[in-house]
Amino acid sequence: MKHLIILCDGMADYPVKSLGGRTPLMAAKTPNMDRLAREGASGLFKTIPSDLPAGSEVANLSVMGYDPRENFCQRGVLEAASLGVELSDSQLALRCNLIWAKDNKIASHSGGDLSHEAGAEIIKLLNGKLGGNGVRFYQGIHYRHLLVLDGGDSHIKCWPPHDYIGKDLAELKVAALEERGEKTAERLNRLIADSAAVLAELPLNRADAAPGEKRPTLIWPWAAGEKPKMKTIKELTGLDGAVITAVDLIKGLGIYAGMKVIAVEGATGNSHTNYEGKAAAALEALKKYDYVYLHVEAADEAGHDGDLALKLKVIEDLDSRLVAPIMKGIDAAKTDIRIALLPDHPTPVETGIHVKDPVPVILWGSGVTADAVQEYSEEAAKKGSLGLMDQKAFFNNFFGVKINRIGA
Repeated sequence: MKHLIILCDGMADYPVKSLGGRTPLMAAKTPNMDRLAREGASGLFKTIPSDLPAGSEVANLSVMGYDPRENFCQRGVLEAASLGVELSDSQLALRCNLIWAKDNKIASHSGGDLSHEAGAEIIKLLNGKLGGNGVRFYQGIHYRHLLVLDGGDSHIKCWPPHDYIGKDLAELKVAALEERGEKTAERLNRLIADSAAVLAELPLNRADAAPGEKRPTLIWPWAAGEKPKMKTIKELTGLDGAVITAVDLIKGLGIYAGMKVIAVEGATGNSHTNYEGKAAAALEALKKYDYVYLHVEAADEAGHDGDLALKLKVIEDLDSRLVAPIMKGIDAAKTDIRIALLPDHPTPVETGIHVKDPVPVILWGSGVTADAVQEYSEEAAKKGSLGLMDQKAFFNNFFGVKINRIGA
């Protein structure tokens, strides 16, 4: 039997007043997801334990098959793996956003949808002006990049920029959690301050350039960590796995999990991604691999930006341009398969930050008995036969070990 996870990052939400108290998932037209709900079993999945941060690294570890308490690692090291950066035991890796800062506040966690060429020029500039002496910047995608420090210490407090939109920069300085982290915190705060003058040299930041639009004005390092040690998916499940994503964090998880990372042309990590290409890649990967992890970031970005109209559009695109062709291909091939459809965490448009609430999940396919749920949404999933699952229960249900749930 094949196993496919369709992970729609940040798709879950809270009721929105302008939608008549419905969530975006309830308001959007999703006939293909609703089909999976009618023919499958629904429930809720608590992807993020209460004592861990509400990050995609935690949530995706849970969904992928790992106990996040045993395998938690900061996303900086995962993104390093994705970029092919081999870390030594004495190096510290950090996610490095190019953010838009305005009036001494974080105006956006993103400095815009930068092209590959623009990103390359910015990273080259940063390395030329701020690199050396144990500091190195690596190019990622759009505004998402990597910073590696030789001799850095992870006992520091950094601030995920998407959680602090509108907050004063002075209140968000990197802080040492222990004395051993003080030098690293000082280095990072100095780099952040110095980056303002460096990025001011960019044509994007000319006084007459696109007033009011997002632009890269500051680096923002966060999610500091060292190289992790993880079992492979093969060791966990006995299955050969592949991952399809445009996001370095998920690529890094796949690499450390021993999965094949499949690139899709035009996959962007935002609403302009190649949905059809990802669907085709998933169907092709299922011919060779027993476990495919298909990740789409677009809904999360819309949530962080507080863009309700875009989130509704993204959910409908996910349904018509991703889920529909996948189901058409599976039906035509009569594939023996079990599918899980779910977000990793909610990213409500009214707050723009990740939250730890359980997410709605559907299991569909081989060995799954349909329940009475007729549509896919946060509310409908509460009535499903799977109940409230923790990571262990989801793992058991998805891989067919046994039914196991919490809070039923």
